[in-house]
Amino acid sequence: MASDRTSYARLMTESRAVLELAGYAMAYPWFSFLPKGDGHPVLVLPGYSASDRSTIPLRNVLERLGYRSHGWTLGTNRGPDDAVRRAMRERLETLHERYDQPVSIIGWSLGGVYARGLARRDPEVVRQVITLGSPFRSIEAARGWSPPPVPATAVYSKRDAIVHWENAHEPPGPRRESIAVTSSHFGLGHNPAVIVAVADRLAQDPNHWQPFEPPPQLRRLFELDD
Repeated sequence: MASDRTSYARLMTESRAVLELAGYAMAYPWFSFLPKGDGHPVLVLPGYSASDRSTIPLRNVLERLGYRSHGWTLGTNRGPDDAVRRAMRERLETLHERYDQPVSIIGWSLGGVYARGLARRDPEVVRQVITLGSPFRSIEAARGWSPPPVPATAVYSKRDAIVHWENAHEPPGPRRESIAVTSSHFGLGHNPAVIVAVADRLAQDPNHWQPFEPPPQLRRLFELDD
């Protein structure tokens, strides 16, 4: 019985994603006031069992802000294998060569694990990594992997019913941080707080990294320690 109640509670938590999508639609006109991009390329990787369709809302905002936003173009994310890893590296290298500048990578859930792996392998072509509810900590600990040698931001939610927040949380360190939002797991790609955080991080000068500080008028969207 307790297990049934727990499963039901998790399901209800994730049903918030529909409301978050409505919130995205309502906030869309205001996203134009977010920090403008410098035109650098951004690669967005979907979560497990998802495709580029799931990242359309986020990529639309990034395009509106002035970034060259791209999906991974590999269909549905069925999990890692050699062919997927090779194709992602080729996609990253193609974007780097096309724009002749480092690429920011945003990865949602399993996509964030991929993003951090790409940055570890080819840090010279990666500007920064932003993960959204990605279960990277247990994977990296089990395999003895270090954090990627590029700026890394982990966006997570303690209300995520799919990935436990501690597994998606980046301990503070040089050019490393975590940003807590109130969101379902399936809403992380269009939650307005996530959009605000992602836009802020992408707009940073890569040579002068500073931790995220939410705009005073939007602080209520974030779970702050103070």
